[in-house]
Amino acid sequence: MRSELFGQNVEATTQERFWLQNPRMLRVRLDGDVMARQGSMVAYQGQMDFAYQGAGGVGKFLKKALTGEGVPLMRVSGRGDVFLAEDASEIHLITLEGDSVTVNGRNVLAFDSTLEWDIRRVEGASMMSGGVFNTVFTGTGQVAILAHGTPVVLNVDAPTFADIQSAVAWSTSLSTSVRRTATAGALIGRGSGEAFQLAFSGPGFVVVQASEGPRVPPHSH
Repeated sequence: MRSELFGQNVEATTQERFWLQNPRMLRVRLDGDVMARQGSMVAYQGQMDFAYQGAGGVGKFLKKALTGEGVPLMRVSGRGDVFLAEDASEIHLITLEGDSVTVNGRNVLAFDSTLEWDIRRVEGASMMSGGVFNTVFTGTGQVAILAHGTPVVLNVDAPTFADIQSAVAWSTSLSTSVRRTATAGALIGRGSGEAFQLAFSGPGFVVVQASEGPRVPPHSH
């Protein structure tokens, strides 16, 4: 049997723990556990257990209940390979080496269980701006993030602003706030909060995706 499918699409043989099988699928080699977004498993090989993790503890549960932010997680345990994906979004890996990164909760795909994580509020955010809360990862390990479309990484060497729904991740060292446009009804961005933008200042980077994310189709009921 012959097909182009059996060329570059064949399973990778690397021994790396986190590996991009292709730009839209992550392979995690397990001999222990990993934290992953619920429902992101598309295949696995070996013996695996999948356990619902909720919001990650009472403190995080209360924050999630109050903010609407958080990552619906499952703990994947076992020995073998698990393949993860989410709506064919692009996947990018960030390796932390004793430092930290802030990620929009809906852009988290998976991360090493050794990393510490917490839900934090953007300074100056109000309920009118959508309640801007994001997830901060700290420690040593890897985080796999999602982007709807190919993202751009902006160096914050000048005051930088991003649509609230389009900002994927940024340096935790950056100072953040919420900026409101002069006219509340001004449609200048792509997200649901066009009148508000995240403002970043200080040395660091911001990852911005090419969309505000997949659109929810309108309902007729």
